Amino acid sequence: MKIGIIGAGNIGGALTRRCAALGHEVAVANSRGPETLTALAAETGARAVPAAEAAVGAEVVIVTIPERNIALLPPGILDGALPGAAIVDTGNYYPRQRDGRIAEIEAGLPESRWVEQHLGRPLIKAFNNIYALHLQEKGQPRGTPGRIALPVAGDDGAAKAVVMLLIDELGFDPVDAGGLDESWRQQPGSPVYTGNLDAAGVRRALAAASPERTANWRA
Repeated sequence: MKIGIIGAGNIGGALTRRCAALGHEVAVANSRGPETLTALAAETGARAVPAAEAAVGAEVVIVTIPERNIALLPPGILDGALPGAAIVDTGNYYPRQRDGRIAEIEAGLPESRWVEQHLGRPLIKAFNNIYALHLQEKGQPRGTPGRIALPVAGDDGAAKAVVMLLIDELGFDPVDAGGLDESWRQQPGSPVYTGNLDAAGVRRALAAASPERTANWRA
């Protein structure tokens, strides 16, 4: 597949390495320009591109930048993606640690629904509940006992299926976490967040989640 990755931090870098190693055609971008990604491109074989070009021709676009920077993305940054492309949001809202207060999220709007409103495209929420190093190193073959599972939330069934297939290729069990309005179940502070649970454990954790954020995850 052609995969565009917007953001080359911890999660973006891990996904660039793993997706390229699987043979996918990866274009990666950050806010500082492709010249700052030459080492990652040389290591992985991915193409370092300007952010405005990352989505061009892509079947999957992964947006993996701090929540506070979503509103700074250029309008139409996803316009070059193929029709029906899966647009993945890996982001988390960290008001005290990084992002500051985002009033709509504080009022109860799911993080990825807020991102969706800014990007103007239906989103799939995935890859937000696992540490980057674990994403890069802890994938296992399908059927391995205790294989780590990752929740996937979204409203577009076809796009969700593509993302779930990619997660399986990366070495993790995908778990359907419902529509995007249910994506709060995998936000920071929830039972599934950074838990490295298997599929059954992820389902139990999603069911046990509370929409009320704990103090550490509120502004």
